[in-house]
Amino acid sequence: MKTIDVQALNEKIKAGETLNLVDVREPAEHSEFNIGGILLPLGDIRVGDTESIDHLKEQEVFLYCRSGNRSGQAAMVLESLGFTNVINVTGGMLSWRDSFPG
Repeated sequence: MKTIDVQALNEKIKAGETLNLVDVREPAEHSEFNIGGILLPLGDIRVGDTESIDHLKEQEVFLYCRSGNRSGQAAMVLESLGFTNVINVTGGMLSWRDSFPG
């Protein structure tokens, strides 16, 4: 599984790269704070409900959650479903808030 830390991801965002960001947290967490990703909770991914991102199977998909744990789990499931380039954002939104407050 590929990984990226929040600093490197932030550099990509600041550089204006077009990124496929997927937030695997729950809706309440996403509405509280997010970095613009598509909301697709881990529970939905586990049952194979990935139609909102199926068009990204051959593209880079950056997965994030609160700490990096759920996104790591999601990465493994998505890989088993045929996604070829999933990247886990290590540290998740906790690291993001610590690194980029405000």
